[in-house]
Amino acid sequence: MTIPINEIICGDNVETMKAFPDDCIDLVVTSPPYDNLRTYGGHSWDFEGVAQQLWRVIKPGGVVVWVVADATIDGSETGTSFRQALRFMEIGFRLHDTMIWHKTNALPLNANRYESAFEFMFVLSKDKPKNFNPITENAIYGGCMSGGSQIDADGSRVRKFGYKKPIGAVKVRQNVWPTVVGTGSADGAHPAAFPEKLARDHILSWSNEGDIVLDPFSGSGTTAKMAKLMGRRYIGIEINPEYCEIAAERLRQGVLF
Repeated sequence: MTIPINEIICGDNVETMKAFPDDCIDLVVTSPPYDNLRTYGGHSWDFEGVAQQLWRVIKPGGVVVWVVADATIDGSETGTSFRQALRFMEIGFRLHDTMIWHKTNALPLNANRYESAFEFMFVLSKDKPKNFNPITENAIYGGCMSGGSQIDADGSRVRKFGYKKPIGAVKVRQNVWPTVVGTGSADGAHPAAFPEKLARDHILSWSNEGDIVLDPFSGSGTTAKMAKLMGRRYIGIEINPEYCEIAAERLRQGVLF
Protein backbone atom coordinates (compact mmCIF):
# COMPACT_ATOMS: atom_id res chain seq x y z
CA MET A 1 0.00 0.00 0.00
CA THR A 2 1.22 3.48 -0.84
CA ILE A 3 0.06 6.96 0.06
CA PRO A 4 -0.38 9.90 -2.33
CA ILE A 5 2.31 12.33 -1.18
CA ASN A 6 1.99 16.06 -1.92
CA GLU A 7 -1.56 15.83 -3.26
CA ILE A 8 -4.99 17.23 -2.47
CA ILE A 9 -7.38 14.30 -2.72
CA CYS A 10 -10.99 15.12 -3.55
CA GLY A 11 -13.13 12.55 -1.78
CA ASP A 12 -14.52 11.20 1.48
CA ASN A 13 -11.89 11.34 4.21
CA VAL A 14 -12.77 8.02 5.89
CA GLU A 15 -12.82 6.04 2.63
CA THR A 16 -9.62 7.74 1.47
CA MET A 17 -7.74 6.99 4.70
CA LYS A 18 -8.87 3.35 4.57
CA ALA A 19 -6.53 2.94 1.60
CA PHE A 20 -3.53 4.22 3.61
CA PRO A 21 -1.18 1.76 5.31
CA ASP A 22 -0.94 1.61 9.09
CA ASP A 23 1.45 3.97 10.89
CA CYS A 24 2.26 6.17 7.90
CA ILE A 25 1.49 9.76 9.04
CA ASP A 26 3.75 11.87 11.28
CA LEU A 27 1.38 14.75 12.04
CA VAL A 28 -2.25 15.73 11.52
CA VAL A 29 -3.28 19.38 11.73
CA THR A 30 -6.98 19.81 11.06
CA SER A 31 -10.16 21.63 11.97
CA PRO A 32 -13.41 19.70 11.40
CA PRO A 33 -16.83 21.31 10.92
CA TYR A 34 -18.33 22.33 14.27
CA ASP A 35 -21.79 21.01 15.17
CA ASN A 36 -23.11 21.45 11.61
CA LEU A 37 -22.83 25.24 11.88
CA ARG A 38 -21.94 25.27 8.18
CA THR A 39 -23.00 22.77 5.52
CA TYR A 40 -19.90 23.07 3.28
CA GLY A 41 -21.86 22.22 0.17
CA GLY A 42 -24.27 19.85 1.92
CA HIS A 43 -21.62 17.26 2.87
CA SER A 44 -21.71 15.43 6.20
CA TRP A 45 -18.91 13.62 8.01
CA ASP A 46 -18.43 10.67 10.33
CA PHE A 47 -16.54 11.53 13.52
CA GLU A 48 -16.17 7.95 14.69
CA GLY A 49 -14.86 6.82 11.32
CA VAL A 50 -12.37 9.69 11.16
CA ALA A 51 -11.14 9.10 14.72
CA GLN A 52 -10.61 5.38 14.14
CA GLN A 53 -8.73 5.95 10.90
CA LEU A 54 -6.53 8.65 12.45
CA TRP A 55 -5.56 6.22 15.22
CA ARG A 56 -4.67 3.61 12.61
CA VAL A 57 -2.64 5.81 10.22
CA ILE A 58 -0.75 7.97 12.74
CA LYS A 59 2.73 6.68 13.57
CA PRO A 60 3.72 5.81 17.14
CA GLY A 61 4.90 9.13 18.54
CA GLY A 62 2.79 11.01 16.01
CA VAL A 63 0.48 13.90 16.91
CA VAL A 64 -3.03 14.96 15.91
CA VAL A 65 -3.86 18.66 16.40
CA TRP A 66 -7.67 18.88 16.52
CA VAL A 67 -8.93 22.50 16.35
CA VAL A 68 -12.57 22.64 17.39
CA ALA A 69 -15.25 24.66 19.16
CA ASP A 70 -18.91 24.25 20.17
CA ALA A 71 -22.12 25.71 18.90
CA THR A 72 -24.53 27.41 21.31
CA ILE A 73 -28.04 26.03 20.91
CA ASP A 74 -31.01 27.26 22.95
CA GLY A 75 -28.63 29.10 25.28
CA SER A 76 -26.38 26.10 25.98
CA GLU A 77 -23.05 25.09 24.50
CA THR A 78 -23.20 21.61 23.01
CA GLY A 79 -20.03 20.23 24.61
CA THR A 80 -19.24 18.31 21.42
CA SER A 81 -15.57 19.28 21.61
CA PHE A 82 -15.20 17.65 25.06
CA ARG A 83 -16.96 14.48 23.92
CA GLN A 84 -14.66 14.26 20.91
CA ALA A 85 -11.54 14.65 23.05
CA LEU A 86 -12.76 11.97 25.48
CA ARG A 87 -13.59 9.61 22.61
CA PHE A 88 -10.09 10.05 21.17
CA MET A 89 -8.74 9.01 24.57
CA GLU A 90 -11.01 5.96 24.70
CA ILE A 91 -9.63 4.88 21.32
CA GLY A 92 -6.10 5.10 22.67
CA PHE A 93 -4.81 8.62 22.09
CA ARG A 94 -3.12 10.54 24.89
CA LEU A 95 -4.44 14.05 25.48
CA HIS A 96 -0.98 15.55 25.44
CA ASP A 97 -2.08 19.19 25.76
CA THR A 98 -5.31 21.20 25.76
CA MET A 99 -4.28 24.36 23.96
CA ILE A 100 -6.32 27.48 23.26
CA TRP A 101 -6.52 29.53 20.09
CA HIS A 102 -7.33 33.04 21.33
CA LYS A 103 -9.16 34.89 18.55
CA THR A 104 -7.96 38.42 19.15
CA ASN A 105 -10.55 40.02 16.85
CA ALA A 106 -13.64 38.03 17.79
CA LEU A 107 -16.97 39.38 16.58
CA PRO A 108 -19.12 41.35 19.06
CA LEU A 109 -21.89 39.34 20.70
CA ASN A 110 -25.37 40.61 21.55
CA ALA A 111 -26.39 38.10 24.22
CA ASN A 112 -26.37 37.48 27.97
CA ARG A 113 -22.90 35.92 27.86
CA TYR A 114 -19.34 37.06 27.28
CA GLU A 115 -18.02 37.20 23.75
CA SER A 116 -16.64 33.89 22.51
CA ALA A 117 -12.99 34.51 21.69
CA PHE A 118 -11.33 31.09 21.63
CA GLU A 119 -11.29 27.59 20.22
CA PHE A 120 -9.75 24.42 21.61
CA MET A 121 -6.63 22.96 20.04
CA PHE A 122 -6.48 19.41 21.41
CA VAL A 123 -2.99 17.98 20.94
CA LEU A 124 -3.46 14.21 20.84
CA SER A 125 -0.56 11.77 20.62
CA LYS A 126 -0.07 8.09 19.91
CA ASP A 127 2.34 7.30 22.72
CA LYS A 128 4.74 10.06 23.78
CA PRO A 129 5.25 12.66 21.01
CA LYS A 130 8.47 11.92 19.19
CA ASN A 131 8.95 15.54 18.11
CA PHE A 132 8.72 18.76 20.04
CA ASN A 133 10.39 21.86 18.66
CA PRO A 134 9.23 24.53 21.11
CA ILE A 135 8.55 28.02 19.83
CA THR A 136 10.23 30.65 22.00
CA GLU A 137 9.41 34.26 22.76
CA ASN A 138 11.25 37.18 24.26
CA ALA A 139 11.39 37.31 28.05
CA ILE A 140 12.63 39.82 30.61
CA TYR A 141 16.34 39.14 30.66
CA GLY A 142 18.10 38.84 33.99
CA GLY A 143 15.02 38.50 36.21
CA CYS A 144 14.16 35.55 38.41
CA MET A 145 11.17 33.76 39.87
CA SER A 146 11.23 33.21 43.62
CA GLY A 147 9.03 31.94 46.44
CA GLY A 148 5.76 30.09 46.28
CA SER A 149 3.42 27.73 48.10
CA GLN A 150 1.70 24.42 47.66
CA ILE A 151 -1.51 22.99 49.12
CA ASP A 152 -1.62 19.37 50.25
CA ALA A 153 -3.93 17.00 48.39
CA ASP A 154 -6.47 17.05 51.23
CA GLY A 155 -6.40 20.84 51.37
CA SER A 156 -5.46 20.86 55.03
CA ARG A 157 -2.02 22.40 54.92
CA VAL A 158 0.08 24.79 52.88
CA ARG A 159 3.76 24.05 52.50
CA LYS A 160 5.98 27.06 51.90
CA PHE A 161 9.02 26.73 49.73
CA GLY A 162 11.50 29.09 48.17
CA TYR A 163 13.60 29.08 45.05
CA LYS A 164 15.32 31.40 42.68
CA LYS A 165 15.10 30.45 39.02
CA PRO A 166 16.76 32.78 36.49
CA ILE A 167 14.73 33.88 33.49
CA GLY A 168 16.72 33.89 30.27
CA ALA A 169 16.41 36.15 27.26
CA VAL A 170 13.77 33.86 25.74
CA LYS A 171 11.14 31.51 27.12
CA VAL A 172 8.98 28.76 25.69
CA ARG A 173 5.65 30.07 24.46
CA GLN A 174 2.60 29.33 26.60
CA ASN A 175 -0.23 27.13 25.33
CA VAL A 176 -2.65 30.00 24.63
CA TRP A 177 -1.88 31.31 21.14
CA PRO A 178 -3.34 34.69 20.19
CA THR A 179 -3.92 34.84 16.45
CA VAL A 180 -6.17 37.08 14.37
CA VAL A 181 -9.07 35.26 12.70
CA GLY A 182 -8.62 34.94 8.95
CA THR A 183 -4.97 36.02 8.89
CA GLY A 184 -3.44 34.56 5.74
CA SER A 185 -6.67 32.86 4.69
CA ALA A 186 -7.69 32.21 1.10
CA ASP A 187 -9.18 35.70 0.59
CA GLY A 188 -12.57 34.65 1.93
CA ALA A 189 -12.91 31.77 -0.55
CA HIS A 190 -13.55 29.37 2.34
CA PRO A 191 -16.03 30.32 5.12
CA ALA A 192 -13.86 29.06 7.99
CA ALA A 193 -10.23 29.02 6.92
CA PHE A 194 -7.97 29.15 9.96
CA PRO A 195 -4.86 31.33 10.02
CA GLU A 196 -1.75 30.20 8.19
CA LYS A 197 0.34 31.18 11.21
CA LEU A 198 -1.65 28.79 13.40
CA ALA A 199 -1.05 25.87 11.05
CA ARG A 200 2.59 26.83 10.55
CA ASP A 201 3.37 26.98 14.27
CA HIS A 202 1.83 23.57 14.95
CA ILE A 203 3.72 22.06 12.01
CA LEU A 204 6.98 23.52 13.30
CA SER A 205 6.25 22.35 16.85
CA TRP A 206 5.30 18.72 16.25
CA SER A 207 7.17 17.64 13.09
CA ASN A 208 10.53 17.80 11.35
CA GLU A 209 11.50 18.49 7.76
CA GLY A 210 10.55 15.63 5.47
CA ASP A 211 7.74 14.40 7.73
CA ILE A 212 4.28 13.69 6.30
CA VAL A 213 1.53 16.09 7.43
CA LEU A 214 -2.12 15.16 6.85
CA ASP A 215 -5.25 17.31 6.91
CA PRO A 216 -8.39 15.16 6.47
CA PHE A 217 -10.59 18.31 6.36
CA SER A 218 -8.33 20.19 3.97
CA GLY A 219 -10.74 22.96 2.98
CA SER A 220 -8.82 25.64 1.13
CA GLY A 221 -5.50 23.90 1.80
CA THR A 222 -3.98 25.96 4.60
CA THR A 223 -2.28 23.01 6.33
CA ALA A 224 -0.96 21.62 3.04
CA LYS A 225 0.38 25.00 1.97
CA MET A 226 2.20 25.62 5.23
CA ALA A 227 3.57 22.07 5.33
CA LYS A 228 5.02 22.56 1.86
CA LEU A 229 6.59 25.88 2.81
CA MET A 230 8.06 24.40 6.00
CA GLY A 231 9.79 21.58 4.09
CA ARG A 232 7.32 18.84 5.01
CA ARG A 233 5.41 16.50 2.73
CA TYR A 234 1.63 16.92 2.75
CA ILE A 235 -1.63 15.13 2.08
CA GLY A 236 -4.95 16.98 2.00
CA ILE A 237 -8.37 15.31 1.81
CA GLU A 238 -11.39 17.42 0.94
CA ILE A 239 -14.84 16.30 -0.21
CA ASN A 240 -15.90 19.61 -1.79
CA PRO A 241 -14.49 19.93 -5.35
CA GLU A 242 -14.66 23.73 -5.20
CA TYR A 243 -12.37 23.84 -2.17
CA CYS A 244 -10.02 21.31 -3.77
CA GLU A 245 -9.51 23.72 -6.67
CA ILE A 246 -8.86 26.61 -4.30
CA ALA A 247 -6.29 24.54 -2.41
CA ALA A 248 -4.55 23.43 -5.61
CA GLU A 249 -4.27 27.05 -6.76
CA ARG A 250 -2.81 28.19 -3.43
CA LEU A 251 -0.22 25.43 -3.59
CA ARG A 252 0.70 26.40 -7.15
CA GLN A 253 1.28 30.01 -6.10
CA GLY A 254 3.86 29.00 -3.50
CA VAL A 255 3.79 32.29 -1.59
CA LEU A 256 4.01 32.47 2.18
CA PHE A 257 1.39 35.09 3.01
